[in-house]
Amino acid sequence: MSRTLGIDYGTVRIGLALSDPTETLASPLPHLVNKTIPQIRDFLNELIQTHAISKIIVGLPRNMDGSYGPAAEKVRNFISQIQESLSTPIETQDERLTTVQASKQLSQMGLNQKELRKKIDSSSASLILQQYLDRKRLSP
Repeated sequence: MSRTLGIDYGTVRIGLALSDPTETLASPLPHLVNKTIPQIRDFLNELIQTHAISKIIVGLPRNMDGSYGPAAEKVRNFISQIQESLSTPIETQDERLTTVQASKQLSQMGLNQKELRKKIDSSSASLILQQYLDRKRLSP
């Protein structure tokens, strides 16, 4: 059985989430500080090997009207920079409102702003990945 990695790309932090082996449930991993592309590629390659990851899902920001803006272009650029050195296919998933939803969930857990900032990116990645897994499971 393989796993799927979820990524919520940010210019400061990169949120990460991992599916269970049955690809039913997404769980957050600690975020990755966005440093250099070679460091990110090395880290992702290590995750791929350690967890037998067969696919990567990256959240693609869209405006509420469905159009793409500058944030989507940054994500596409990130994907093109990491794709060449990863043997794992990368797909995108609409990430509209995932950060808002993750923030609400973490706030309801009683986290303060400092704690929330540490967890929001990977919580968003987990929501992005869970949406992908649910859509995949419900599709014929």
